[in-house]
Amino acid sequence: MIKILVVEDSAVDRELIGGLLGKQSAWDVEFASDGQEALARLISDQSSDSTIEPEVIITDMQMPNMDGLQLVRRLRETHSAIPVVLVTSHGSEAIALEALRSGATSYTPKAMMKSHLVSTINQVLEMAKCMRYTHDTEAMPVPKQIAFVLENDSSLIGATIEHLQQNLPSWSDRDRLQIGMAMDEALVNAMHHGNLEVDSKLRESENEHGYYDLIRARKDKSPFCHRRVRVQAEFSDQHICVQISDDGQGFDHTSIPDPTAKENLHNISGRGLFLIRSFMDQVAHNLAGNQITMTKLRGQS
Repeated sequence: MIKILVVEDSAVDRELIGGLLGKQSAWDVEFASDGQEALARLISDQSSDSTIEPEVIITDMQMPNMDGLQLVRRLRETHSAIPVVLVTSHGSEAIALEALRSGATSYTPKAMMKSHLVSTINQVLEMAKCMRYTHDTEAMPVPKQIAFVLENDSSLIGATIEHLQQNLPSWSDRDRLQIGMAMDEALVNAMHHGNLEVDSKLRESENEHGYYDLIRARKDKSPFCHRRVRVQAEFSDQHICVQISDDGQGFDHTSIPDPTAKENLHNISGRGLFLIRSFMDQVAHNLAGNQITMTKLRGQS
């Protein structure tokens, strides 16, 4: 069973989240009413041989005693390997952005929990699984460059990130999780929006079937099926730079509303770029709009 800890002070929202997550048979969901209770639960878990720490924490941002931002900062110090997913609402945008920069792994707008919370948790769990490795620099020297060419198959994304993570220097769990999330979002953008030209606005509705149906239809259809995603990464023990290119027609990235502006936090369209810019220190696009270059400096954010 996958243990999930939900930190939420509202009884109504606890019931709503519990109902959504309870439909997943492999998930064991527990609740805490605020950040202080969540931390006390984790300390209790550490002292018990029979209790397993949660594999992911879901937290509201606005709570009494200890809010979501304070909780993320404390978890960064004591439980940095546990991914944290924020539930954001209007009025909490500023602290949500700060929480992402302080170590949170992803977020879901409260108004879109029914359609996006479960998929967000699955994405985070997949990235956390890719991060689990033991790196021996003597047995496996760290290469300086890695390159991949990928078909438009989402199942290749996790394996690509895991391969890269296995060859990274031993950065912190938080840094590696955020690098993995940024790469995941960039690779999805390159495959789905770049090569397959599927508009992310199709996901704004409660019913996402049309979005994924179009992806499946175009994967095997010319000219989309001939396009590839190219990944190049170079790194040292102090930085990593990842460049992801697609064969699509590109887009005018200057026309996209600033995804880091608080008024755009609740839009699903642009969510990937929001996370990328929150997690990486430098982000740049080429003029054609079909290539993104992301750089993260170790210990800078």
